[in-house]
Amino acid sequence: MAHVTLKPGAVPLSQWRAIHEGASATLDPACAPVVAESAASVARILARHEPVYGINTGFGKLASVRIDDDNLAILQRNIVLSHAAGTGDPSPTPVIRLMMALKLASFGMGASGVRPATVALLEAMLTNGLTPVVPCQGSVGASGDLAPLAHMAAAMIGIGDIMVGEQRMSAVDALASAGLSPLELGPKEGLALLNGTQFSTANALVGLFMAERLFQSALLTGALSTEAAKGSDAPFDPRIHALRGHAGQIEVAAALRDLMAGSAIRASHRIDDPRVQDPYCLRCQPQVMGAALDILRQAAATLTIEANGVSDNPLIFADTDEALSGGNFHAEPVAFAADIIALALCEIGSIAERRVAMLVDPALSGLPAFLTPQPGLNSGFMIPQVTAAALVSENKQRAYPASVDSIPTSANQEDHVSMAAHGARRLLDMAANAQAVIGIELLAACQGMDFHAPLASSAPLTAAREHLRGIVPTLTDDRYFHPDMEHANTLIRSGSLIAAAGVALPGL
Repeated sequence: MAHVTLKPGAVPLSQWRAIHEGASATLDPACAPVVAESAASVARILARHEPVYGINTGFGKLASVRIDDDNLAILQRNIVLSHAAGTGDPSPTPVIRLMMALKLASFGMGASGVRPATVALLEAMLTNGLTPVVPCQGSVGASGDLAPLAHMAAAMIGIGDIMVGEQRMSAVDALASAGLSPLELGPKEGLALLNGTQFSTANALVGLFMAERLFQSALLTGALSTEAAKGSDAPFDPRIHALRGHAGQIEVAAALRDLMAGSAIRASHRIDDPRVQDPYCLRCQPQVMGAALDILRQAAATLTIEANGVSDNPLIFADTDEALSGGNFHAEPVAFAADIIALALCEIGSIAERRVAMLVDPALSGLPAFLTPQPGLNSGFMIPQVTAAALVSENKQRAYPASVDSIPTSANQEDHVSMAAHGARRLLDMAANAQAVIGIELLAACQGMDFHAPLASSAPLTAAREHLRGIVPTLTDDRYFHPDMEHANTLIRSGSLIAAAGVALPGL
């Protein structure tokens, strides 16, 4: 198993990706002194017997209720139990592992007041593959992702369920299977565990990782479609894009030129082609995909900062023994980033579907109707295009910004919230929809290119097409179509289509 050593405040996107893909994670040992000092600071603050939110007071609207010293441990346990009120299906295990690692890195900054033992348990759970079962619904993205993180914290104190590999076990039994004991919470620890943006951030990061792969795959399928339609590469001329100046647009145009370089298909219609201009879905790929790349990079920058920050409340400043209440738990940056990713996913799928629609229409593509040698007897790609249209429409509905919504909670104490959690959660389904659309385009584009034999495409596009053809043969007569689509999805999801092309494509 791969391993990541987290350096709080300086964890690159690549390490969060590795954790999502299965790497274990521990804190840099250099964090130990600041973690211990933060916990010691909480003890010193308590010794002053002053009211401090979340340490010796109630929570939310009940912040004015003072809790005596004898009940401080009960207070922390109660907040975990009462806040573990999520609902819906269990969140994907890789997402929750990433959430745990994000929380671990946050604690490593030494501003949360948790003890080394709490950090050690999180590390041990990640190392041993113990993942709390966390319902996917219940967070409004402020005061942090309370319900999802409370389910994580509940598992740490022996309440609820934990996934051990593929097996679901009671938290107590799962911890025992790894030689671990349930945590007894110290002052502030319950609040520190369940306050923060880690659930929203984990989901948004996974959506971002999926969006990057889909973006790169769509560059390939877009180039394949251009070849299938015998489209022009003139719109990718660097002089056009230099005059506008957008970095993403310039990079996408360069990538499309590289993908099509040396194509005999392109050369075959360079002279005396009666068409003056291609449809927008071909001609404007640099402008659309380049804009998507730019905003995905913007979202990546926001999420990298968020992943390296501390977002619980109150925050402990050990140098002055102060506990300062603020609003770092408000996930508005994550909500905005998730909305941006949603827009990119929607548009990547939308322009891909338009290319599929173009390819199946002989009036636009010059290819046989619905890409079948015998239209009428066979329907060919008629219904896959309908499926792509349905998925694109669904993504359009889901792309409505989550961040513009708010609803007061906690008796109006928490009167403006970000809705980052469901804004981020929807990205996984939106990415799956866009992936299926791009998979359909892969099949359609390669089918269209088959009609141009014996003319060959460029080396990268030929390699990508042959990679598909090693699994999915050319469609001659109608057959059960669903397995072809599943094979195409697998090539995109795994990244093997990109690898087969053997070219560097722009990314985050």
